Amino acid sequence: MRISGSIGALALVLLSFAATAADYPAPKQGDWIARDFKFHTGEAMAELKLHYTTIGDPAGVPIVVLHGTGGSAASMLTPAFAGELFGPGRPLDATKYHIVIPDALGHGGSAKPSDGLKTKFPQYDYADMVDAQYRLVSEGLGIRHVRLIIGNSMGGMNVWLWGERYPDYMDALVPMASQPTAMASRNWMLRRMMLETIRNDPEYNNGSYTTQPRVVKIASTFFGIATAGGTLNYQKLAPTREKADQIVDTRLAAPITADANDFLWQWGSSADYDPAPGLEKIQAAVLAINSADDERNPPETGITTDAMKRVKNGQLYLIPASELTSGHLTTGNAKFYKQQVEELLQTAPRRAM
Repeated sequence: MRISGSIGALALVLLSFAATAADYPAPKQGDWIARDFKFHTGEAMAELKLHYTTIGDPAGVPIVVLHGTGGSAASMLTPAFAGELFGPGRPLDATKYHIVIPDALGHGGSAKPSDGLKTKFPQYDYADMVDAQYRLVSEGLGIRHVRLIIGNSMGGMNVWLWGERYPDYMDALVPMASQPTAMASRNWMLRRMMLETIRNDPEYNNGSYTTQPRVVKIASTFFGIATAGGTLNYQKLAPTREKADQIVDTRLAAPITADANDFLWQWGSSADYDPAPGLEKIQAAVLAINSADDERNPPETGITTDAMKRVKNGQLYLIPASELTSGHLTTGNAKFYKQQVEELLQTAPRRAM
């Protein structure tokens, strides 16, 4: 295992990026129906709609990109991520690669509680998400093997499970802002408190609300400030109470489009996440990327460093904390690790299909 470092990254949420025209092919969207989909609970759906976005020629080398909790493919098409990776001559050049970005189960245009089933929608987990993604890519799009799977936050945790559940399907894995260990400690405690706050609010009404409960915005804002942003970055942005209040006021004033049931299912799906027992199953080359100030995945525990020793061909790239990093949000900006991703793609062995 190799541990290395790089300076800085910028937050997607806390900092502004100048809007620039994408210099990669226009994204295309589609839907595919997974028939007789089985959930880990034993429940099944005869038809499970899965939405996805593709960029580039289908004849190109396939790669898969996975988004974070509450997001969708659209959340990965930012100047800071796609703009740094998908353009000509860049590591994931869309004139060379065929980029597939699924909307995860329960997210975006894919099947979710708010489509009609509400609280009767199966309580999916990350393994269900990965199985749905695999069926979409392999059955729906007919892709037999992919060069790379890269994901951020929840997408990063999904990447670890991909490597264990379908070890022969990819050449390389890049899990970011994640740990290959059980959901636990402060990360789960704060998720649990956020979920309980919403469930116990009278406006939630056991999922039978007629208007979206206001507490969803308050709970999600609290969780976001507590678990993302970066200590040094927040001190720079909010050195006084007045500036701190401005940030809070701005967040509370922003519209929230999340449906409460969708929100609970999305965040609750992480509860049983634990790839630790299966790390030896991973056959692909692994480049794990984390930030030293990640509030949800603190490197000082040594958990990820120890876990990486069990990965056959793995390395950990740790971005040092600074006023430019933004905690858990740091990896939303590919500027600070695109060179490492390019090197991985240059060196990772191409495995037989």
